[in-house]
Amino acid sequence: MPAPASDLDLQQIGLSHPRIKQAVELIKNTAPNRHRLFVAEGLWASNAVLEAGLPVRTFFWCPEAIYSDEARKRSVELAARAEVAYRVSEKTMARICERDKVDGLVSVAQMPFWEPDTVPLSDGALVVVADGIEIPGNLGTLIRTLDACGAECLVLTNRRTRMTHPKVFRGSHGMSLTIPYLEFEQPDDAAEWLKERGFTVYLADTDASDQPAQHYRHVDYSGRTAIVLGNERYGISRPWYGHGFGAVFVPMLGAADSLNVSISASVLLYEARARKDGW
Repeated sequence: MPAPASDLDLQQIGLSHPRIKQAVELIKNTAPNRHRLFVAEGLWASNAVLEAGLPVRTFFWCPEAIYSDEARKRSVELAARAEVAYRVSEKTMARICERDKVDGLVSVAQMPFWEPDTVPLSDGALVVVADGIEIPGNLGTLIRTLDACGAECLVLTNRRTRMTHPKVFRGSHGMSLTIPYLEFEQPDDAAEWLKERGFTVYLADTDASDQPAQHYRHVDYSGRTAIVLGNERYGISRPWYGHGFGAVFVPMLGAADSLNVSISASVLLYEARARKDGW
């Protein structure tokens, strides 16, 4: 049987250790991150990592900060999964956390990776394109909405924020680890990928000056459907308008001219799901 967390025999490290510095860089989201590493803080994040079966590069354990039996159990599981595991003081733990009271558990884990040719898509797949979304919390909330609506894939174009950003992970409540995502250098490449796979594509646009936009309740969501959502300030980038895709809008009945991008996504995705499933 595995040893209880209080009996873990781990080397103690301090603030100057390279693994601590790496974790701090990941939290600050400033250094290159070609291995798609992210920091998981606390019990719920640890559970998300374990449930997704992700590789854990480093596990940091602070027994003085553990408050629950479940956290003690997860300590043993994470230490066993990690490439390397260390004990840290409460002061050091605070340095690699953005939150208070993280149950003495912090991991540096690796996000999953998907290829354009291998993402599984059903005949009625629902996909969202996030074009130039720059606020990490918005992207995280969007991903959480994708999961709630049974969407099958997220496509990123004109990326402004990393999927590994701590606020994306928290905003998605861990769903960034389970929703397949693809990143394309150019919007045209993403558009071709969607067309090759038989998607009907709609641009979410409150001011589609290039073509008439349809009311979101009057759109045909049958078959494979993709909805393109644009940047919080500037909307959808111009290349998306060169493919003959239709536009869809949510009516604004007050003084504001648009909804928050994640709210727009919720309205459109739930309508698409309701129509696909015959609610």
